[in-house]
Amino acid sequence: MPLSRLAALHGVATSFSPSPGRTVAASDAAVVAVLAALGVAAATPDSVRTALTARETELRERLLPPTLVCWSGAPTATGSDHGPGARESALGADDAGRTPDESPTALDENPPAPGEGRPAPDVKRPGAGENPPTPHENRPEVDEGVQGSQAPAVSAAPPGFPGDSSLDSALAALPAGTRLRIRTEQGETRASAEQLPLGVHELEATAPDGRTARAHLVVAPTRLPAAPGRTYGLLVQVYSLLSRRSWGMGDLGDLAELTAWAGRALGAGFVQVNPMHAAVPGAPTDPSPYRPSSRRYPDPVYLRVEDVPEFAYAGERDRDRVRTLLERAERQRESVLSKGALIDRDAVWELKREALELVRDVPLGPGRRAAYCDFLAEEGEALEDHATWCALAEVYGSDWQKWPAALRDPRSNETARARGELMDRVDFHSRLAWLTDAQLATAQRSARDAGMGVGLVHDLAVGVHPGGADAWAQQEYFAAGMSVGAPPDAFSVQGQDWGLPPWRPDRLAESGYAPYRRLLRALFRYAGALRIDHVMGLFRLWWIPQGRPATEGTYVRYDAEAMLAILALEAYRAGALVIGEDLGTVEPGVREKLHEHGVLGTSVLWFERDWDGTGLPLPPESWRADCLATATTHDLPPTASRLTGDHVELRDRLGLLTRPVEEERAEAAADVGEWLALLARLGLLQGAAGGQSEDSEEAQIQALHRFLLRTPARMIGVWLPDTVGDRRPQNLPGTWDQYPNWRLPVADAEGRPVTLEELAASPRLHALIDVLRAGRGLEVGGGRGPDVLDSGPDAGGASPRTAPPGARPD
Repeated sequence: MPLSRLAALHGVATSFSPSPGRTVAASDAAVVAVLAALGVAAATPDSVRTALTARETELRERLLPPTLVCWSGAPTATGSDHGPGARESALGADDAGRTPDESPTALDENPPAPGEGRPAPDVKRPGAGENPPTPHENRPEVDEGVQGSQAPAVSAAPPGFPGDSSLDSALAALPAGTRLRIRTEQGETRASAEQLPLGVHELEATAPDGRTARAHLVVAPTRLPAAPGRTYGLLVQVYSLLSRRSWGMGDLGDLAELTAWAGRALGAGFVQVNPMHAAVPGAPTDPSPYRPSSRRYPDPVYLRVEDVPEFAYAGERDRDRVRTLLERAERQRESVLSKGALIDRDAVWELKREALELVRDVPLGPGRRAAYCDFLAEEGEALEDHATWCALAEVYGSDWQKWPAALRDPRSNETARARGELMDRVDFHSRLAWLTDAQLATAQRSARDAGMGVGLVHDLAVGVHPGGADAWAQQEYFAAGMSVGAPPDAFSVQGQDWGLPPWRPDRLAESGYAPYRRLLRALFRYAGALRIDHVMGLFRLWWIPQGRPATEGTYVRYDAEAMLAILALEAYRAGALVIGEDLGTVEPGVREKLHEHGVLGTSVLWFERDWDGTGLPLPPESWRADCLATATTHDLPPTASRLTGDHVELRDRLGLLTRPVEEERAEAAADVGEWLALLARLGLLQGAAGGQSEDSEEAQIQALHRFLLRTPARMIGVWLPDTVGDRRPQNLPGTWDQYPNWRLPVADAEGRPVTLEELAASPRLHALIDVLRAGRGLEVGGGRGPDVLDSGPDAGGASPRTAPPGARPD
């Protein structure tokens, strides 16, 4: 059919597979709507034929796709007088990196940092003087050996989709005699693709018939930096961790204190946090950190006001107002810690905003003023746009789509005039971004100073709020009238609509993935690792036309090769790891592709079963090595809740069950029983720390973490609420007002909030941490070995078996 052919040529799927062996056709209406969002008219047979002819002609006549990828160490067609002749290494034999050791090492309390031993990368001015690594440089290694791996190709690419961004393929397709000119981001001009430095360069091709074409050329290391030894760390939602200095929710001062304590006193190697992205202000503000206004700039609600240097002088100028603010902050804190109140971001932000208005009136010293000016210059138009949106939102509301028409365009004369009129507010919000950026950097520095090998693991949300700052400032990159979600499957028959506008893959490619590069660079600035939520989105996303149910969507494919290359390049420059959240249904070949490039996966204990066989819990030696292994996450019940069955009772009370509660209880008990039986067979329930009996819920949590240590997983994550027996999930998917998602403080087994100071003194926490620290030297799946956890040379490539919640074998 012409419509199917046209869709394929634009990367739009016309069918999907909700389960193995079953294919469902996408509706023509969905395909037509998605094509329209990509700027392709396909509403009538005539328009389909016209668009198909235009697309086929465009692809036939173009010399180069808009973005090309060259992996360092990959063979490349070269030469100024181009022909499909010999291939040479893009980096040269002497420049190719060595293959990193794939074998996991012993659980290291303080492994070396990913970038330790070399100067810190200049992440604000990437590329200056940068050259490919040599074997003599102590830098994250570039793996040439992975290039020949035979991982399954990512399936379901529409036939004919022009998604091959390989430099080798593009050069081989050029007419004989085509001349190349490459301008590198380091300022050099080259006549061939040999020996190119890492970076995003501009490639110009001139064919013998006079046709010319330009493309962005991404030269990236084949593999991301490897994990610095085997380590464990804590997973925490920052807002939920209050201290005796918080103003009603956890802040960046608390985070810095947590990293310093966890690194020095507990030997932890990392702390993973929720997305710190700027939220959309409202009444009330959406508390979810996964639907932000901006992913590039952090949320100033996390500022520790007292740590802003100018705050001390604000007290000298207006003592009474500052005293009143501090008293109100204390009452807000105590309402959460002592009176059962939920975390109220709006109340906290109102207090902090008043305090920061006072701070803004304190003149910056010469050094601070120079630092602020540098920040403004480095961030440029992106920060100006963000701060302008914040200022306009104070006047017109937080949904730009409801603003006066002229102000919906960030580049209009009216917007420029409004920016000038609101310059005082624009400067205020720019200042907030600077202060928050500095405190995030302080938290990462605190982690590294405490000996953490990784430090902070930041979280990148899938997308942004459609009415927020990013969607306003980057309109040309977002698909209008579309939302991202998930198709219907056995676990969600109605599908899911996440309310997040998707990026347009065509516009990303045309720009050389500029907004994606800037986003990653900003996040890596203060991260030792980055977790990417729904990492499968680098390959494809489920687009849903606005106003239609989630069942009436279809998949749109992204150029995964380019997306991964940009990710590898920016991670390499920052010396940072990348962890992909790859839970749930994943199309064939995606996990293998991620593994090929060094992206760690995510393995949650309860989902690790032999899905292709017995359906029983997967023994530890069968787990994959290249992953972050945990007992639970922010979207799942705390471990104590799962062990006791509290999670079933909670969903029953809220009316969320779709079958009789007795059936749910029985299945949950059977699930837990199978895991406890495996723990017993392995002898992991014996010798519970802290004087606990073996059948106590606390002893079982310890045993589950002993089990994680027996796996070859490179990183072991401990959900911080699990350390004190918290039974309340931070988020209960499928609820809105029925449950206080994202608003609960960390609490003990009785539901009493626990402060950071109390956590540090908790016998229960220390008993669990003792289990992790005693796990050094355990052999995978067995008893004690000398120094290492070793699952053999192929551990990192084992086929992962993670399945979504509720999955059972056939």
